Amino acid sequence: MSSVGPKARSFRRINTADLRRLASIASRDRHAFFHSNPQWAELYSSRAVCIALCQGAALHYANRKTGINDFDVYTFYRTHPRRHVYAKRKKYYDYGIAKFGKSVDKPQFKGRRVDCLMRDIEVRDGEDAATALQRYLRSGKTKTARLLAEKAVVLLKPRCGKIVWPMTQS
Repeated sequence: MSSVGPKARSFRRINTADLRRLASIASRDRHAFFHSNPQWAELYSSRAVCIALCQGAALHYANRKTGINDFDVYTFYRTHPRRHVYAKRKKYYDYGIAKFGKSVDKPQFKGRRVDCLMRDIEVRDGEDAATALQRYLRSGKTKTARLLAEKAVVLLKPRCGKIVWPMTQS
């Protein structure tokens, strides 16, 4: 949980172009990771389910009042039967433009920090990304699932901008 106060947060609106930019940063990160780690590429390069904006920035997208400290972008993969994805990996990138201001902890960046993370989740045959993510968050089986479920999750790829958590009542 971030201890950054309101003065260090951006309250600018996140639009579809911003979401696409975040998806692009995550895609480049994924390709670089697999290029540098062929053993992981063999297991997971074809198992990506979705890319999602999570935590505070996702909540800000949903409610426009939380504010943005940084962007937490997760790529979720269908679990490989032989091995879970390397969950401790966290890579930082510069958003690249100052629309949302700068991150307090990365003054050399032009824009906010983008944290790229990865997790594997169970995806049933024929199941779409939103349903698989909602089941993962509801289950609370892992610390990450419980932490992500406390805020919001917004799809970046596929269905850019779809809020999948919290679930709305229909």
